[in-house]
Amino acid sequence: MLLLSVALSSCGGGGGGGGGGGGGMPTLPVSIATLLPWTWIGGSSSYNQQPIGYPGARMSSALWTDPSGNFWMFGGETVNTSDINDLWEYNPSTHAWTLESPSSPLNQNQPGIYGTQNTPSTNNLPGARNDSVSWTDPAGNLWLFGGYGYASTTAGELNDLWEYVPPAKTWTWVGGSNQINQFGSYSSTETPGARLASVSWTDSTGNLWLFGGQGYAASGSQGELNDLWKYSPTNKAWSWIKGSSSPNQPSTLSGTTASPGARHDSVAWTDSMGNLWLFGGQGYVAPNTPPGEFNDLWKFTPSTQQWTLIRSGNFLNQAGSYGTSQTSSPTNLPGSRDSSVAWTDTSGNLWLFGGYGYDSTGALGELNDLWKFNPITQQWTWVNGSNLVSQLGSYGSQPGTRGMPGARSSANAWFSSGIGTSGSLWLFGGLEGAGNYLNDLWQYTP
Repeated sequence: MLLLSVALSSCGGGGGGGGGGGGGMPTLPVSIATLLPWTWIGGSSSYNQQPIGYPGARMSSALWTDPSGNFWMFGGETVNTSDINDLWEYNPSTHAWTLESPSSPLNQNQPGIYGTQNTPSTNNLPGARNDSVSWTDPAGNLWLFGGYGYASTTAGELNDLWEYVPPAKTWTWVGGSNQINQFGSYSSTETPGARLASVSWTDSTGNLWLFGGQGYAASGSQGELNDLWKYSPTNKAWSWIKGSSSPNQPSTLSGTTASPGARHDSVAWTDSMGNLWLFGGQGYVAPNTPPGEFNDLWKFTPSTQQWTLIRSGNFLNQAGSYGTSQTSSPTNLPGSRDSSVAWTDTSGNLWLFGGYGYDSTGALGELNDLWKFNPITQQWTWVNGSNLVSQLGSYGSQPGTRGMPGARSSANAWFSSGIGTSGSLWLFGGLEGAGNYLNDLWQYTP
């Protein structure tokens, strides 16, 4: 293993969509024994870059992968906490970015152009936003829901639903409101309220599943959410499945009513059996108490519509238990965090990278640790990265060089199953400390 010397940076941090802010830390030397399996593909090793012909620095974008294996990225939060609504396509084979949107990356805080509901148009365009959810349907069309941003000239939480057809380059406003801060409807015409930083999954039939976030529940209530919804693209209809229509609810740990507590900025996976997995986030263990960071792991089985708590419980702000790098153990557990990225490899293992949370010492900040979870053994493995917060990146001399991404939250990530025996993760940008937005692109192949 290569011994890499780095230093703790003095930056604080925050998760996307309201993740916790952090205080400064002293600059202390630390040596970590780590492999360097990441490759720096492109973008800058400096903060807050806004180049021409390449996506600018950002966090909390909406992301898709199309049937051809190309990556798509819409909007996000950029320098000066402004929101954008540019649309980019990336070809991982040619390493080429293409700007597909009529909106320039330099246009900030743009309102939406909704047109007529259910009518596609090349003139339509969702407003600038961050912390949306997104997915691809079986036909290869791209879907976008909610987030925090602009329906008109005033920013707020959104519950608009959009469909993008890449060959036609048309957006369609499918449902939800063209106004901000709308409450949810939990009876009759069921519709999730406006929210940011939810998590989502897609099942084998192309339905979207949406959980939690920060926003608006039933009329008169606002806060952290734990409602679970399903959207059918075929019927163009939402269904409220489980969870509360009131905000700030604690977890229920067992029984048929078991459910994760209200939270935002969790991470989610889908396993090979079609089960939905949820890890961490920022939220509540009891109503009207201060929120904190979770590191609980939940599984939802769509066939039974039941949640099962797999690891941890009603505990906040837990330090990570890292064990030995590359070695699984029943006692290993990532520290509590929000705003990580996650994916499932071709073997069905669940992977987790970075975010804003707690390291092995209980220090709070941005992380660059990489973890693998085996659903069969239900054990975590600390794969690489540091077990301490606020680590700087190791970029090497030029793109194409092996290295290690620095600590960050609210990064953007795609998974490609066509590269490497277990697929390949691609990581773009994120936030490295207060006001330090990134636009570096990395590839990791297990």
